[in-house]
Amino acid sequence: MTARNRTLFSNKLILIAGCTATLMSAACSPTIAQRGNMLENYQLAEVKPGESGRSDVLRALGSPTTQSTFDKGVWYYIGQETEKRGILDPKVTKERIFQVAFSEDGILESIQEIDRDRINVPYVRTKTPTHGNETTIMQQFLGNLGKFNPQTEK
Repeated sequence: MTARNRTLFSNKLILIAGCTATLMSAACSPTIAQRGNMLENYQLAEVKPGESGRSDVLRALGSPTTQSTFDKGVWYYIGQETEKRGILDPKVTKERIFQVAFSEDGILESIQEIDRDRINVPYVRTKTPTHGNETTIMQQFLGNLGKFNPQTEK
């Protein structure tokens, strides 16, 4: 191998190593996902308790994520931002939950942010055993003998 060929070969190796390192670092960049209705402070400033009605709240904040089960005058706005890196489970990076309460007349009574401590529930990634008949291939084959009746002509 001549000196020129060695130089070309080493340049190609450096180029390939650089491209590989760039692609590998890009593959590890986080994927950010936003779910629900993440309310911002400027949106909350548009509605005033005691003055705004349901339609004003809908116009300023959008549709609620959910309504209270027992009191239709309470709406919840839930927004969450998660970050996922590679094959790891997503982590919650930002979360806001607001409770919006209305009077029976449909006038906004209060808006309050709910702070909830998140509980990490560990995932168990094993298979759940199922109980029942564990049959072999031969038992399955012999079990089907005689179950199929030939059609009789009438």
